[in-house]
Amino acid sequence: MDRFLWLYGEDTNSYTDKQLVFYMEEESLFYMLALQTTTSVGPITAKRLIEYFGSAKEVFLAKEKEINAVHRIGHTLYKNLQQVDVMHRAESELKNIAKYGLSCYTYQCADYPALLKECVDSPLLFFSTSSSFNFSGRKILSFIGTRNPSKQGVAICTELIKDLKAYNPIIVSGLAYGVDVTAHLAALDSGLDTYAVLGHGLNRIYPDAHTSVAKRIVDNGGGCISEFWINSKVDRENFIQRNRIVAGMSQATIVVESAIKGGSMTTVTFANDYNRDVFAVPGRVGDLMSAGCNQIIKKNRAQLLTSASDIIETLNWDSAVKSPKVIQPQLFLDLSPDEELIVECLQKCERELLDMIALSCSLPIYKVSSVLLNLEMLGVVRPLPGKYFELVR
Repeated sequence: MDRFLWLYGEDTNSYTDKQLVFYMEEESLFYMLALQTTTSVGPITAKRLIEYFGSAKEVFLAKEKEINAVHRIGHTLYKNLQQVDVMHRAESELKNIAKYGLSCYTYQCADYPALLKECVDSPLLFFSTSSSFNFSGRKILSFIGTRNPSKQGVAICTELIKDLKAYNPIIVSGLAYGVDVTAHLAALDSGLDTYAVLGHGLNRIYPDAHTSVAKRIVDNGGGCISEFWINSKVDRENFIQRNRIVAGMSQATIVVESAIKGGSMTTVTFANDYNRDVFAVPGRVGDLMSAGCNQIIKKNRAQLLTSASDIIETLNWDSAVKSPKVIQPQLFLDLSPDEELIVECLQKCERELLDMIALSCSLPIYKVSSVLLNLEMLGVVRPLPGKYFELVR
């Protein structure tokens, strides 16, 4: 028997078309929740199962031999899927979603952030206090940093967001003390949309002192986001897990003051792994709250950030506002061996990442960067957002 019908005792034959659509959406969410709460099923495994069987519901209806046929998914998983508690937990959470008026977005939804969907470990689904959630075509930046910023750090964060106002970016952060809440407030004061990614259920705000800020965010068209269920505890590991969402849904991550160890550095690691741009505000040598920023700049894990123009230029945001300057490529160029090597590499594809060009040409990144700059001046190549390059046709 269909487990959803078994739990709810519904007879869909008596439904109107509108009621049936609602029922089907709720049924789909129910099985997504059930899969999300199954022991040993993380987002990567869950997506593989759904891809293999076609839907979350079909995963639960599959026979043991069919589950075992999925590559690298063992016998224990089938037993975990059969646990009655899985369905009861999903039923309880479905009621909590209705109780708190939350919106749900699965990775299959059109409104699921496109950049986040690219991440292999992105959430199977997440919850939001916002009923309207569309990042399509929007510029998105995340701001992170210490919980105890200096006055200068607060001023820099605020000024950066103010200077970016003309580009109407969405500002993402974690609603924590310090840089996080500073970024949210600066976005609100500038009339920008802002979203807070939380490390706990959406039935509360942590810290409590930021409840009023969360309300302002929602009232001004933004929202709070979480992949954690209503009764999830406020736990350190949850905040580390949520940091991948902060990094994954953003075009670039901005670090304003951070120690060498802490949540900000984990977010930077996620951003680096997702091949996102990272910018860091440098600080004085010996300043503990700038040690993390200085280190990631030194190790080429982040670009040095001194003003909003650094972000605008690197992400090529002006290209949508201004007509790009057309550089007439020179004929009969006398290229160096390294230049010829890179041009040949770019001739094989429409565009390529800086790192991949270096790998394909067996050249160090600093050398490739220098050669690309020269080729750009010659009108042979042009830079694209996200450290991509292409030949000028």
